[in-house]
Amino acid sequence: MPDLLLELFSEEIPARMQRKAADDLKSLVTNALVDAGLHYEGAKAFATPRRLALHVAGVPAGSAATREERKGPRVGAPEKAVEGFLRGAGLVSIDEATIQTDPKKGDFYVAVIEKPGRSAIDIIAEFIPGILRNFPWPKSMKWGTTSTRWVRPLHSIVATFGPETEEPDVVPFEFDGIKSGKTTRGHRFLADVAFDVRRFDDYAPALEKHKVVLDADRRKEIILADAKDRALALGLELVEDPGLLEEVAGLVEWPVVLTGSFDEAFLEIPDECIQLTIKVNQKCFVLKDPKTGKLANKFVLISNIVAPDDGKTIVAGNEKVIRARLSDAQFFWQSDLKTKLSDNLTKLSDVKFHEKLGSVGERVQRLIALSAELAPLVGADEAKAKRGAELAKADLVSAMVFEFPELQGLMGRYYATAQGEDASVATAIEEHYKPQGPSDNVPADPVAIAVALAEKLDLLTGFWAIDEKPTGSKDPYALRRAALGVIRIVLENNLRLKLGDLILSALKAQSAKADDEAVLVADLLSFFADRLKVHLKDEGMRYDLIDAVFALEGQDDLLMVVKRVEALQKFVSSDDGTNLAAGYKRAVNILKAEEKKDGKPVTGRPHADHLAEQAEIDLAAAIDTARAEAAEAVKSEDFEGAMEALSKLRAPVDKFFEDILVNADDPALRMNRLQLLAEIRDATHVVADFSKVAG
Repeated sequence: MPDLLLELFSEEIPARMQRKAADDLKSLVTNALVDAGLHYEGAKAFATPRRLALHVAGVPAGSAATREERKGPRVGAPEKAVEGFLRGAGLVSIDEATIQTDPKKGDFYVAVIEKPGRSAIDIIAEFIPGILRNFPWPKSMKWGTTSTRWVRPLHSIVATFGPETEEPDVVPFEFDGIKSGKTTRGHRFLADVAFDVRRFDDYAPALEKHKVVLDADRRKEIILADAKDRALALGLELVEDPGLLEEVAGLVEWPVVLTGSFDEAFLEIPDECIQLTIKVNQKCFVLKDPKTGKLANKFVLISNIVAPDDGKTIVAGNEKVIRARLSDAQFFWQSDLKTKLSDNLTKLSDVKFHEKLGSVGERVQRLIALSAELAPLVGADEAKAKRGAELAKADLVSAMVFEFPELQGLMGRYYATAQGEDASVATAIEEHYKPQGPSDNVPADPVAIAVALAEKLDLLTGFWAIDEKPTGSKDPYALRRAALGVIRIVLENNLRLKLGDLILSALKAQSAKADDEAVLVADLLSFFADRLKVHLKDEGMRYDLIDAVFALEGQDDLLMVVKRVEALQKFVSSDDGTNLAAGYKRAVNILKAEEKKDGKPVTGRPHADHLAEQAEIDLAAAIDTARAEAAEAVKSEDFEGAMEALSKLRAPVDKFFEDILVNADDPALRMNRLQLLAEIRDATHVVADFSKVAG
């Protein structure tokens, strides 16, 4: 079957846009093929700094003919209904329609729409210009006098189509003055010549001969392997950086790995500052000494050419720029060290956190108070927790963090350590932002835990107080991440905290006061429940069981909630649990129906005098026993024991529904049996709200 080759050759495409642009090209073209009835076998897109390319294999030579019968209005229908039918079916007059008879509905019009098959090359030539015209670049530009918009000036388009056994045809179309063809160009500096291509099987090798590695992933493999080899030859190790690797692979078509060095005096700067300075300014990798784990005064750079002097001039140019940038970083570092972190605190009053939530300085005061409250709950020294909170934001006004905001917290730890602050305080300054993602570690030091929880609770309650909650996919203040951070810190450190009380304390401290604090606490706890579901999903926990536990009043101890859910999941997966859940639902459904009929809830305990049948006598006794045992087990936090106590209800509940007619003729007997059903509901609610359990 024929293959399609498409290449869009332009000036340099920004590296950050290449991967998505290739995916967009593949998606748009293959969707258009499928919509036209051309179902392909496979497709792969590619990107280099100067080209987007797409190979679609196994495309049919043409679309199949189609025949559709479209039912219209009844014969004699209003004129407007007939006109609408004709327009939709593409008919000129009603005489072109046929009339069919339905025994029930009578005569109605039917349009038979027949579409002949079309050549695939014609279909492709028709839809590609529209795709290019509306291509979803984040930013695009015009050039010259043309109306064309593309990410950078577009020079040529390759578009060929045909089977591998024949000479492919050029897909004939024009995009704002650029005609499709079969000619492309090689590397801008190493092989800047035009050459013709036929199909993908000769296109990719021909590019390689002209010093272009088409596949970005292969360029990454080349860079990584050569960089490691260069480091090994120097007795060092490459400090890998996946983000930087992706970026530099998008900057070169023919990667050449070189190494350079910088003055050892710069190694006094923290390693992270050196790495970030070299990465941001020159897109270079750093190397470390495997014996010490510290950075060496060497770096790896990626060139796009094979230089006649083996890259000496390129290396020298990079060394010059890096020397200047590291000199700046060294100045920032030394200047910051001269200023005590505590001396920066007054400056935080001039840094706005949020228009409605005050300054960073005001926020620090809230963090101090909340950290002090949290300290005894997490086993932290209160004075150290307050000091950690006091200095947590002090590095925000440092020169280094102003230059590299990514280093906030980390630089605070360096400055605190150098200035003799307690080790736990320094750790808290760095780690109070953690975890910043699912793969990030959570704080383990008690002081850091207290400050990290305070940071996230203050963030959440502040934005809840001003009604700036996440909506849909929008979460500009990363509040979902903050809630997940609280959950992970609590669970991974086995912390026992009453989250509702802490939320209320944080809420009361906010500069923006909420109208109804109780409502906001409940709403925020519900938000935590939703985040907990997300967190536990990968661990096989069921959403409905989390709801069943959270539905009980006062369930805001996240650690105990999870333990309850674990025990509940194990229980409902057993035969006893499944049958008891079914009995519970039957009891609740009967109660709902009767309560609706009577217009009032069923209340009160059943009277022993009205227990007439053995099955209801046995059930009443079993409920009393199970409820007492379950309550005692819950009190001692033995949730599996509580489930085991409830499991004893299975047999008497089953027997009750087999032998007893709830809606007895005697009103007193009927009410007594309804009260017995209410007892089943109340007994299970000692553990969880079984009405939330699905199935």
